[in-house]
Amino acid sequence: MDSGQRADGARIVEYEPGDLTCIVEAGMRLGELGALLAGQGQRLSLDPPGDPTLGECLLDDLSGPLRHRFGTMRDLILGVTVVLPDGLRANSGGKVVKNVAGYDLGKLFCGSRGRLGAVERLALRLHPLPVVARSVVVDGSRWLALHRSQLVPSAVDLLGGELHVCFEGSRRSVDVQLASLGGEEADRWAEIRELQQTLPGRRRWDGEPAPLVRPGPRVAYTQDAAPSWSPLAERVVEAMWTPS
Repeated sequence: MDSGQRADGARIVEYEPGDLTCIVEAGMRLGELGALLAGQGQRLSLDPPGDPTLGECLLDDLSGPLRHRFGTMRDLILGVTVVLPDGLRANSGGKVVKNVAGYDLGKLFCGSRGRLGAVERLALRLHPLPVVARSVVVDGSRWLALHRSQLVPSAVDLLGGELHVCFEGSRRSVDVQLASLGGEEADRWAEIRELQQTLPGRRRWDGEPAPLVRPGPRVAYTQDAAPSWSPLAERVVEAMWTPS
């Protein structure tokens, strides 16, 4: 499926619903892509605050509460077309999950903030839209028990001593997991994303207090958090040492 010509670098180049993949231009905004995919009952499982472009999501390593289960853009990108500072255009990866090959430029560019070049196109892995999504709030002290349990939440955030937990999937699966965890049913993810947008600092979480914590990936969002080394260096190490 091709979305047709767009002059602003913001279109779907290819979309294969049966393969759960699509190729998009980097200028397309996350909200626009989400609206187009929803018509096929699918989504890109990435939910950072605001409505960034797909290129920004990759270069700035943006993510939201769904990072707990689905990871960041580096976990959802199958291939990338980039333009290097000298004007050379380079491609890496493939457009289907079983056909990813070549040096993983997508992971290398994730978090590079444009230092390595510009992103032109991205091949992305998609997921089906869940039938049901429900959320509860429990005491923050229950994180370790939840982490060690057989429950499979899509999002878990720690805020003000409370653990916000979202379950997605079939109605029966969600009902069973909610009954197992208990807690007060409440959906405050919009507020949590708004809070995240006001916290520019991002650092590794080792149990210390922070305004917003994503305990699964061990990320804390703070007012200021100067890393001991650059985000680019961190992404290079991850790209070199993490298996594809």
